[in-house]
Amino acid sequence: MLQSPPALILGSTSRYRRELLERLRMPFTVQSPEVDETPRPGEAPAALAVRLALAKAQAVASQHPDAVVIGSDQVADLEGKPIGKPGTHERAIEQLRAMRGKQIVFQTAVAVVCLSRGFAAQSLAPVVVRFRDLSDAEIETYLLAEKPYDCAGSAKSEGLGISLLSAIESDDPTALIGLPLIRTCELLRQAGINPLGRS
Repeated sequence: MLQSPPALILGSTSRYRRELLERLRMPFTVQSPEVDETPRPGEAPAALAVRLALAKAQAVASQHPDAVVIGSDQVADLEGKPIGKPGTHERAIEQLRAMRGKQIVFQTAVAVVCLSRGFAAQSLAPVVVRFRDLSDAEIETYLLAEKPYDCAGSAKSEGLGISLLSAIESDDPTALIGLPLIRTCELLRQAGINPLGRS
């Protein structure tokens, strides 16, 4: 008798990550990880992203030890300083003014955990983004159109936000949106779930 694959859970409240994971055409459920995302003193953006991705996966896995759980997090890295979700229009203006004309690294981490199998692994997919030297009027037009207040660094590249940028460099094309699917597939295979076979 064939053993059925473990349940797959996305430990995230992000609609962007849910939509990305749906591209893999595998059944999964979504659960909020309830993790404190406050950076630790002096914590580098990449380390913060990896720590939170793993913490999110572990938090949900603790309630579903037989499931394979995906956690992910993204932190915008401006010259070593972490920039999170703005939450408000005013904070988004501040973020985009600080980033205009500069190179930002969007540190996107993914973790996969299955407690019953003793499996836990994570991967980091940095995305280098160069912002144009934006005018205040361009920033305002973009924010009113997109309202990206739930996006790290206020940058929503899958929409009008692409016009903020002069270049994107990444080896995992969906990482900037919030879930690096190439790395996610690799970790899922290691955990026993093959997106092309469900074996």
